[in-house]
Amino acid sequence: MVQPLLATKLHVPKRRRALVPRPRLSERLSRADGAALTLVSAPAGFGKTTVLTEWLDSGSTGAGAVAWLSLDEGDNDPAVFWTYVLAALRTVSDAIGADVGSSVDAVPTRLVNELAALPGELVLVLDDYHVVDSSEVRDGVQLLVEHLPAQVRLVIATRTDPVLPLARMRGRGELVELRAADLRFTDEEAATYLGEVMGLDLTGDDVAALEARTEGWIAALQLAALSMQDRDDVAGFIANFAGDDRYIVDYLVEEVLQRQPEPVRSFLLQTSVLGRLTGPLCDAVTGRDDGAAVLDALDRGNLFVVPLDTRRRWYRYHHLFADVLQVHLLDEQPGAVADLHRRACAWHEREGDLAEAVAHALAAGDHDRAADLIEPALPALQQHRQEATMRRWLEALPDEVVRARPVLSVGYVAALMVSGDAAEVDERLRDVERLLTADDAPAPGTVVVDEEAFRRLPAAIAVYRTGRLLLSGDVPGAIAHARTALDLLRPEDHQGRGAVAGLLGLAHWTTGDLDAGLRWWTEAAAALESAGFRSDVTGAALATADIRSAQGRPGQAMAAYDRALRIVDPGTGTPLRGAADLHVGMAGVLLERGDAAAARRHLAAADELGEAGGLPQFPYRRCVELARVHEADGDVDGALALLAEAERRYVADYFPEVRPVAALRARLLARQGRWGEALGWARERGLSPADEPDYLHEFAHLCLARALVARHAATGEQQALLDAVSLLDRLTAAAEAGGRTGSLIELLVVRAVAEQARGDTGAAAAALRRAVDLGEPAGYVQVFLDERRSLAALLATVATPGGVLAAQVRRPTADVPGGPVDALTARELDVLRLLDTDLDGPDIARRLFVSVNTVRTHTKNIYAKLGVNNRRAAVRRGDELGLLGRAGER
Repeated sequence: MVQPLLATKLHVPKRRRALVPRPRLSERLSRADGAALTLVSAPAGFGKTTVLTEWLDSGSTGAGAVAWLSLDEGDNDPAVFWTYVLAALRTVSDAIGADVGSSVDAVPTRLVNELAALPGELVLVLDDYHVVDSSEVRDGVQLLVEHLPAQVRLVIATRTDPVLPLARMRGRGELVELRAADLRFTDEEAATYLGEVMGLDLTGDDVAALEARTEGWIAALQLAALSMQDRDDVAGFIANFAGDDRYIVDYLVEEVLQRQPEPVRSFLLQTSVLGRLTGPLCDAVTGRDDGAAVLDALDRGNLFVVPLDTRRRWYRYHHLFADVLQVHLLDEQPGAVADLHRRACAWHEREGDLAEAVAHALAAGDHDRAADLIEPALPALQQHRQEATMRRWLEALPDEVVRARPVLSVGYVAALMVSGDAAEVDERLRDVERLLTADDAPAPGTVVVDEEAFRRLPAAIAVYRTGRLLLSGDVPGAIAHARTALDLLRPEDHQGRGAVAGLLGLAHWTTGDLDAGLRWWTEAAAALESAGFRSDVTGAALATADIRSAQGRPGQAMAAYDRALRIVDPGTGTPLRGAADLHVGMAGVLLERGDAAAARRHLAAADELGEAGGLPQFPYRRCVELARVHEADGDVDGALALLAEAERRYVADYFPEVRPVAALRARLLARQGRWGEALGWARERGLSPADEPDYLHEFAHLCLARALVARHAATGEQQALLDAVSLLDRLTAAAEAGGRTGSLIELLVVRAVAEQARGDTGAAAAALRRAVDLGEPAGYVQVFLDERRSLAALLATVATPGGVLAAQVRRPTADVPGGPVDALTARELDVLRLLDTDLDGPDIARRLFVSVNTVRTHTKNIYAKLGVNNRRAAVRRGDELGLLGRAGER
C-alpha cells in the first residue's frame, strides 16, 4: 500500500486498571441468540469502547477469536477501509485476504466466502463507525452484514445509527442493541465509580444528586469527579451545576485543566492536535523528552487517555476531551497550532506514514509541503485505486497550488475522470499544456517534484483528452488523440498502451466498425494482462464479447468470457472484481442458445459474488438478463419490473449504449401486443420509420419496426406495415454492410413476421430460412423461439432436421380440453413439479429464488395451458401428460 498500516488501529484497547464492573451490559452483549449484528450506538462520552473492551476481556463472547478495528476519517476511502478490515482479520487468521492485489473493492464478497470457511466463531468489531460517510464503504458493509456467515458476529460502535436495514434485522431477531439509555450509569454504578474509582468521600445524597444532574452520562460524571478532587465544598459544587449537554463538558474540562500542574497542562494542550499519541511523537511535537512518562501518568490517573495497544505505547485522548483541549489551545496559543502540526508532519514523514504526514501538513496550512508529499504518491494511489483519497487531498489544497503543479493537475484530472465528474477536465488539461515548454521543460513558476511523472505528462494528457473527447461524442477527435498518445507512450508502458487501445476500441465500436473495434480491444486486453492489471481485463472481455455477439458469433463471445473468468478467478482464491459481470455475460449467451437452466446457474453465481464483485454496470446488466429469463418463463410483469430496475441502475460509461433498456422494454411490449406503449416510447425518443440507419440507433429502430408490425396485427393498418418493411429494408442493408450478423438475424426474423402479415408466405419463408442459415450454426435459438407463436409452421419447415432448433420448435403441446396449446416453459415445468409436493407458495418461491408473485403468475399460466382451475387438478393432468417425471415410479 501507499503508507504502512497503523498497528494501533488493530488492537483491542486495554481494559482500564480502575473500572466499574458492569456485568449487566456484558450479559446483554453475550445474549446474541444467532444475531449477526451487535450495535452499540450512543452519543460521545457514554463509554461505548469501554463497555466493549470489558465484554471482550470477560471471555463471555462465545467466540474463539476477536478482530478489532478503530476507524478514523482516512478510512472513508474504500481501498483504505477494506485494507484495514483485512488487516484486522489477519490478526485472527493469516488465510483471510492474503492476496488483496488491485481488487480491494471486492473485499466484502471475498470476506463472505473466506469467513464462511473459518472453523471457529469470530467477533469483528468496528469502533467509531460514525466517521464513515463514504457511500461505497457503507454499501460494502451492508453487503457484508446481509451475507455474514453464521459463525461470524459483527459489532459496530458508533455515535449515530449506521445506514443498514436495522428495522428488518430487528424484526428478524438478527440484531442486539445497546443504546444511551442502556449505557448510562445506574445509581449503584455511579456510587461505585465516584467512591471506589475516583476516591471521593460522598454521601448517598451527593451521589444521587450528581447522578441525577449528569443523568448517568459517564463523561460528565468523570469530569465532575476530577473537578471535585481536593475540593472542600463538594456539596456546593454539585448544587451549582446542572445539565448534560456539551456546555457542562466544556466547563468541567476547564476545571480539570486548571487543576493540572503547568507542565501537564501544556502537554495536554500541545498534543491535542494528535489523533494518536506515542512518546517519541509527543516529544517531537512538544520539544520535551518525557512524552512516554507523561502518557503513562495520564493513563494511571484516569485522565481521558485510551491505550491503543497491549504494551501501552500508543494512546488517544477521549474524543470529547480532545475536542475541548483543541478549543482551549486555539484560544490560548493560536499562533502555535500550525507549528505543532508541522512538527507532527515531519515526524510521520520520517516514520513513512504518508497519510498522517499529509493530514498534519494540511492542518498546518502548509500547502506546499502537503503538495510535495502528495505528488510522488500519486502513482501508488492510482494503482491501489485510492482515487477517493487522492481527490480529497487535492481538493483540500488551494486551487492555485494545484494549478502551479502540472503533475498534481493531471492527477486531479485522473480523479475527476474516474468519478465521472469530467466537466472541468478540458480546462485543467489546457492549464497543464500551458505549463509545458517546447523542450518539455517546466515553464517559469512551475513546481515539479516527480521529474519522471512530469516527463510522462504529454502522453498522459493525450490519453485523458482521448477519453474526454470520446465521452463528449467526438469520435474522430478521440481517435486522433489516441494515436498521438500511442506515439508518445513508451513501448514498456503496458498500462498506458492498454488504456489507449481500449479507447480506440471504443471509438471504432461506437461508429459500427466492429472489426477495428475488436482488433484494438484484443490489443488492450493483452497489454493490460502484461501490466498485471488482471481486474481491468474484465472490461476488455466484456467489450470483446459484446462485439462478438453483434457480429453473430456467440461462441466466440462465450470464449472471451471464459478466458477472462479464468484470469480473474483462477480457482486459487476469491475472484477479482468483475467476475460477476462475466457470469452475467455468459448467462446472456446461454439464454440466446435457449439453455435457460445453465443461464440461471451463472446468474446465481453472479448473485453470490454480489455487487461488490462487479463493475459499476453489473446491477444493470444483471437485471437485463434476469428479465430475459422471466420473459422466457412467461412472467411478463416480472420482466418489465426488472427492466425498470435496470433503467434505474444504469450507469453511463465509455461503452456505447447500443441496446438501451428503454428499447428492450419497447421490444417486450411490442411482443405482448402493447404496441401503443412501444410507439409512444419511439415518439418520445424522436424515432421515425423514415430515419436513416446508424449503428447506435440500430436496435432502437428494430424495436420500432416490431411495434409497427404489432400495430398492423392489431388494427389492420397497412401503412404501419409498409413503414415497418421499408425501415427493415434499410436496417438490413446497413447491418449487412457493417458485418453485424447478430443484428441481421433478428432483423430477418422480424421481416419474416412482417411478410407473413402481409400475406407473402414465400418472402416470409425466404427471410426466415436465411436467418436460420446464419443463426442455427452459431447456436441461436431464443431469437426464433420468441416468435414461435407467429412463425411455428415456417420454423418447422426451415429448421435443420434433428437440430436443437427443430427439437425446440417441435416440442409436443399438451392436448387439453379446448384443443392443443403451447407446451409449458421450463420454469413452468419446475413450478408444476413443485406443486406436486407439500411446499406452499412462499416455499416454492424460495426454492426457485423468485418472488411469490412470480410463482402465482407461473401457476396461473399452468392452469390455463392444462385447462384446469386448481392445484390438485394441475398435478393430476400433468401426470397424465408425463410432465412430472414419474415414469421410473410406475
